[in-house]
Amino acid sequence: MDKMWAGRFSKETDSGVNAFNSSISFDGRMYRNDIAGSIAHATMLGEAGIISKEDSAAIIKGLQSILADIEIGRLDLDMNAEDIHMFIEAELTKRLGDVGKRLHTSRSRNDQVAVDIRLYLRTEIEQIKNLLKKLITVLCDTAEKHSDTIMPGYTHLQRAQPITFGHHLMAYAQMFLRDIGRLDDTNKRMNVCPLGSGALAGTTYPIDRMLTAELLGFSEPMANSLDGVSDRDFCIELASAISTIMMHLSRFSEEIILWCSWEFKFIELDDAFATGSSIMPQKKNPDVAELVRGKAARVFGDNITLLAMMKGLPLAYNKDMQEDKEAIFDAIDNVKLCISTFTPMLETMTVNKQNMRNAAARGFINATDCADYLVKKGMPFRDAYKITGGLVAECIEKNTTLEELPLECYKAKTDLFDNGVYEAINLDNCVKCRTSYGGPAPESVLAQVKYVRERL
Repeated sequence: MDKMWAGRFSKETDSGVNAFNSSISFDGRMYRNDIAGSIAHATMLGEAGIISKEDSAAIIKGLQSILADIEIGRLDLDMNAEDIHMFIEAELTKRLGDVGKRLHTSRSRNDQVAVDIRLYLRTEIEQIKNLLKKLITVLCDTAEKHSDTIMPGYTHLQRAQPITFGHHLMAYAQMFLRDIGRLDDTNKRMNVCPLGSGALAGTTYPIDRMLTAELLGFSEPMANSLDGVSDRDFCIELASAISTIMMHLSRFSEEIILWCSWEFKFIELDDAFATGSSIMPQKKNPDVAELVRGKAARVFGDNITLLAMMKGLPLAYNKDMQEDKEAIFDAIDNVKLCISTFTPMLETMTVNKQNMRNAAARGFINATDCADYLVKKGMPFRDAYKITGGLVAECIEKNTTLEELPLECYKAKTDLFDNGVYEAINLDNCVKCRTSYGGPAPESVLAQVKYVRERL
């Protein structure tokens, strides 16, 4: 295929350089977006009188036929082409002759690729959001079923205070809800149109940038042509938002891995979402969760790639920026893969309520409630804290629990104790009384579920 830029050169490009320079193997996925951008550009050229209305219509029809042929498999992408933009323009010229050559009037590949990737990422953001919404819905459904399932809450991975499994799940629902907000914010800043920026300095043709922005669904054209072709903030911002999603998925995966171990046994994964060992027949491994945890590192690397690629580039376009696509595409592909696999794994897991309850019964996680019992009778909290700490030490020495400790042991510390202390430190009451906004009480968990569903 002849190079579109071959006029300046006296010899063919080295075959190795051709392969090194080519990007169609990864930017080929943007063929729909490239054609959409070109149709908008051709429409504007005709409306502005830069080319004839007849040529504009022929170009649009030709581009539509190319799209249809690619979609049905009649036209394969040429992997020898430099990129998707050159492939489509060459195919259009093959079909229309000189008319096809008019498409690139007042346009550069620099603003062409800038608009293509924004169009592509805009669609991908919506797909990621939809996957997150499905995941959040599963979290809400499961939290509703387990709004009163008592489990230990942890700090430092040590049993801390009693909560409910529904409360724990809704913490992740809030994280993923914020992730949707980050994607929306990214999309808002990304949704401006670079088309018409030319190579870097705009054009002398009387183009209508407002029209192309409107045709492509952008909020407005980019205000500076240099920025229009050299900006990749939106890729970095999206990669950062995706990295945060992956961080949340990785934290959740770590807990899934812990919970399904014999040491916890809070949950059991469905057989369809676990694997076995080649040598140990008893094993049931949480490979899905482990892979999600591992892929988080890969996505973080994509984010760093984009930052490192851009940090030393002078204005405007530099070939380095071709590397933006593989990094952001990899991040997108992996976050979509992880969410779409993680969601059914979560939906099909079995929750071992009794094991959660048994774990909550040990570890003195009701000690704060014991101290609060004294506070409500007028004792300063720090004094109540010290007395309760002494009771815990006594329980450890006697190998018993606060619930089993005789009343006389309590009264030996202070006469403020009476039989009511046992009601105060009962696990069910400990949870039910935590009715503060956002807390683990069953009605609070259900309120959180309602709130999240409304936000969705």
